[in-house]
Amino acid sequence: MGDPSHVLVGEVVTVDAVQLSYDSGVSEVPLLGETIGANLDRLAARFPERDALVECATGRRWTYREFVADVDALAVGLLDAGIGKGDRVGIWSPNRAEWTLTQYATAKIGAILVNINPAYRAHELEYVLNQAGIRMLISAKSFKSSDYVEIVEQVRPKCDGLEQVVFLGDPAWEQLAGAAADPQRLAAIELSADDPINIQYTSGTTGFPKGATLSHHNILNNGFFVGELCNYSEVDRVAIVPPFYHCFGMVMGNLACTSHGAAMVIPAEGFDPVASLSAVAAERCTSLYGVPTMFIAELEHPDFESFDLSALRTGIMAGSPCPVEVMKQVIDRMGMREVSICYGMTETSPVSTQTRADDSLERRVSTVGRVGPHLEVKVVDPVTGLTVPRGTPGELCTRGYSVMLGYWEQPERTAEVIDAARWMHTGDLAVMDADGYVSITGRIKDMVIRGGENIYPREIEEFLYTHPDVVDAQVIGVPDARYGEELMAWVRLREGAEQLTAESLREFCTGKLAHYKIPRYVHVVNEFPMTVTGKIRKVEMREISKDLLDRS
Repeated sequence: MGDPSHVLVGEVVTVDAVQLSYDSGVSEVPLLGETIGANLDRLAARFPERDALVECATGRRWTYREFVADVDALAVGLLDAGIGKGDRVGIWSPNRAEWTLTQYATAKIGAILVNINPAYRAHELEYVLNQAGIRMLISAKSFKSSDYVEIVEQVRPKCDGLEQVVFLGDPAWEQLAGAAADPQRLAAIELSADDPINIQYTSGTTGFPKGATLSHHNILNNGFFVGELCNYSEVDRVAIVPPFYHCFGMVMGNLACTSHGAAMVIPAEGFDPVASLSAVAAERCTSLYGVPTMFIAELEHPDFESFDLSALRTGIMAGSPCPVEVMKQVIDRMGMREVSICYGMTETSPVSTQTRADDSLERRVSTVGRVGPHLEVKVVDPVTGLTVPRGTPGELCTRGYSVMLGYWEQPERTAEVIDAARWMHTGDLAVMDADGYVSITGRIKDMVIRGGENIYPREIEEFLYTHPDVVDAQVIGVPDARYGEELMAWVRLREGAEQLTAESLREFCTGKLAHYKIPRYVHVVNEFPMTVTGKIRKVEMREISKDLLDRS
């Protein structure tokens, strides 16, 4: 028979089904149908005397009973200040206990918390204050080299909707946080789990950031199920190193903890390897969070061996792929044998896929796991929108409880990413294997089409890392009259290395990469253009490259 997919059985012709890149997360544990405030109250009633929050820098600590009392007091203070359901409250601060108190207090009254990146400068702060229509800004006075008081004074005259600014530590904050708790008054506020409760601005690499608007249902459930897959319970203590302004800190960190009665441990205001290791040792943390570079910094610290990390069993690594050697050390030297890899985006609350505690080392370094409970993922052809067979690259899409309500007051931008069937199009290129494990291979907008061939830069970048003189590499497409697009490699070289030319690179690649994947141009740099959150700005790289080629 010419076509092996057709099998003759008697008189009946059957066609072997092609397994498509679609998977759904089956779970016996139901979704939570409550608000964030109701969930906190329920868990605090179960575990009133267990630690809820520990701030290592100041030594302050709260049991669940104390934490709820302070959250309720701040909630009443916000009501007294004229803040109500649907009003936007901005929080501009590094990781502090007050950030967490504000997160839960705003949720209790139905105000929408707007997370503001601590790295923002004046023009970015002004944009967010106006775009979200923030009525009250709660702010630290400074962080690192930024004088927040001065920046706020600079932008305030241009923000008509901003009625109140409260700086942490000032009498205005003490008054706000020191109100008398009034559970009856809070209970009288009518809230729905589907109400918007949080706006997080995505650090777009083009144009101004967009405000992903998330509900109680979105982020409470995502935090809860991330915690479920980490096997959290009231005995866990989580060192939350990533920033609270990001989903990694406030959802995967705070909400995963409070939905299980676990302790939130804040090692420091910003990342510091010694503070992180000290917090794990002193507080007997069972879980540690970070991006791979944070774990590398902790493992490489000269005093690493002096910290007692014996309580660690799990943690989460997310943000970028984890090198094999780092993962081995995190398991062997840190004792995080159940460490989990998560993949997601702000628009999906954030996590869509996660590795499980019993997944192999290979799966934890080469994939981002399988679909989470109650969620659906699929991989589609970016042109036709049809689901591709397993093993075929395409765009990853997510559907389910986690998909955002939309971008704040930007329905056209929302329609660009959420289709009519409520699938969120991530813009990420992915491959799903036969067992449902997903690997992220790049960004769709980074895909290069050269003479009709689809080329994925990540694959070439990974290969270029094997060159003995290359420290880092980024590959982009540049316009070409003959092929439509041609490849250009931007590389950072190790100190003392000989200059790399297009010819010497072609020689290195020949016989190892298909001819059409070999970069035609090479540009040696000391650093790459970056966004405030550390993402490579390939859009800017393409613009610079086009100018360079035009001039030459």
